[in-house]
Amino acid sequence: MTEPDAAQAEPVVAPPLDSRLADGQWHRLHPATPLLRGGIAFVAILGVVLVNLRDLWIEILIGGPGDEAEPFEYLIEHELLGLVLLAVLLGLLLTIGGFWLSWRMHTFRITDELVEVRSGILFRTHRRGRLDRIQGINIVRPFLARLFGAAKLEVNVAGQDANVSLAYLGSAAADELRRDILLLASGTRAEATTGDRAQSGSVIERRVNELLAPELDPDAAPPESVVQLNTGRLVGSIALSALPLLLIAFGLVIGLSLGLVRSGWLLFSLVPVAIGFGGYYLSRITKSLRYSIAATPDGVRVGHGLFTTSNETLPPGRIHAVQVSQPLVWRPFGWWEIKINRASQSQAQGAAGQANTTILPVGNLGDVRKVLELIVPTIADDPVIDSGLGRASDEDGFVNSPPRARVLRWFSRKRNGFALRSGVVLLRRGAVWRQLVIVPQARLQSVSLRQGPVLRSLRLAAIRLHTVAGPVSAQLGAIDATEAERAFADIADAAVAAADSDTSHRWRERPA
Repeated sequence: MTEPDAAQAEPVVAPPLDSRLADGQWHRLHPATPLLRGGIAFVAILGVVLVNLRDLWIEILIGGPGDEAEPFEYLIEHELLGLVLLAVLLGLLLTIGGFWLSWRMHTFRITDELVEVRSGILFRTHRRGRLDRIQGINIVRPFLARLFGAAKLEVNVAGQDANVSLAYLGSAAADELRRDILLLASGTRAEATTGDRAQSGSVIERRVNELLAPELDPDAAPPESVVQLNTGRLVGSIALSALPLLLIAFGLVIGLSLGLVRSGWLLFSLVPVAIGFGGYYLSRITKSLRYSIAATPDGVRVGHGLFTTSNETLPPGRIHAVQVSQPLVWRPFGWWEIKINRASQSQAQGAAGQANTTILPVGNLGDVRKVLELIVPTIADDPVIDSGLGRASDEDGFVNSPPRARVLRWFSRKRNGFALRSGVVLLRRGAVWRQLVIVPQARLQSVSLRQGPVLRSLRLAAIRLHTVAGPVSAQLGAIDATEAERAFADIADAAVAAADSDTSHRWRERPA
C-alpha cells in the first residue's frame, strides 16, 4: 500500500479561534508592559535614593546630627533643592513618557501566514515569523508578571535569532493566542469568535487562580502529567552532577591549605562561594518543581517552575533528534536524562535551569518510556529501546562493532552499534556514559560515511547523521566497513522516502 499524497489532504474541522488577537489586525501588548519591562527597575532605583535620604528626613522632623546629609544641607543652604527636585520630577515624567510611548509603538498582528511585531521609537524594527516555520510556542510567567495577570509569549521559529517575542500579554489571552497560532500553523482555517472568553470572578480571584493553576490547560491536555518528577530524585541528581563534585574537590584543597598554613582566614573565602552556588542550585530546584509533560492535539506540552512558570508546546515533527543518556554516577539509581535537537532555541531556560532542549531532567526507565511514547511513538514499545538502554548482546537488534574494533572501543565495543526501525535510526554508544540517540528519518538532512587511515587499516568506518545543531550528536564510529556502507545506503533511501510521505507540518490535516 502506498502512502497517500500529501496534496490530497483534507483539513479537519477545527473549533473557532478563541481570541480577537488572531484576526489579522494590529494590537498592542498588556497595559502593564511598560512597568514590567523597565518601570520596576526605575522604581527600585528611586527606592534606593529615598532610603539614602532617610537621615535628611529624620533631621528635618526630629532634629539631630546628620553628617551623611551634608550634600543635601548644602543644597538647602544655597536654595538649590527646589531645582534638584524639579529636575528629578522632570526625569521621572520623561521616563514614564518614554515607557508609555514605547508601549504605544510596540504592536503585533497574527495573520494566516505570519506573526509580525513592530517596535521602536527612533529606530523601528519589524520582525516576521512564518507560521509554517514554527518550532514551538513557549509561555513564561515571571512571578511579578503573574501578579499583574500578564505572561510572555515566545514564538520559536526555525533559524538563527528568528524568534518572535510578545512581552507581555494578558495571561488568559496568551493561552488563547497560543492555541490560535497552533491552529493556523497546523493547516486549519477557522473563523474567529466575536470576542474573548468571559472571565468570571473578581480581579483578586483571577490572580489567585492564575498563581495556583496547573501549567497544563485541562481543556487542551490531560489533567495529569504522564511523568511525576520526584523532588528527592531531582535534588539527588543535582547533588550528583559534576559541578558539586568539583566544589568538594575545591573544599578539600582549601582544607589542606588550612592545615598547612594553619590560618582560618581562608575559610571566609568559602562563604561567598557557598552562598553563590547554594542560590544557583536552589534556583535549579525551584525551576523544576511542578514539572509536567502531556500530549495535546497540537503537540507535546512541557511545563515547569514554582515562582516563574514556563510551559511550551512542541508541535509534531519539530524534534530532529533525541538523546537518552545516563551518567555513571546515576547508574546505581537507574536515572536517565532526555535531550532533543530543535531548529530554534527559546530564550527561556528549561527544567532544572538547563537549556530548553532538556525535555526530561531526570527520570527512571518507566519515565523514559512514557516520554518517548510522546515524542517518538512509532518505537515506544519496541524491545530495541531496552537493548539500547540496557546491557548489550550479539542478538539484541543492533549491528555492533566487530571484535577487531576493540583496539578503539576498549569497553564499549558491544554497546557501539546502530539499528533501523520504523521511521527512525537508532545509535547506541558508551559503556561508562550510556547514550541512545534516536533520529527521525523525516528530519534527517544528510548522512555521511568517513574512513580515515586508522579505520581503513582495521576495515572500519564511521557514520554521521546530520540534523540541526543542538546538544545531540548523531555519530557513530568503529563500525564494520561493509555494514557501514550498507547502512549508508539504507538510511539515505529511508530518509528520502520518509521526507516524501511526511505531513507532520500540517498535523491537523488527514488524508482525503
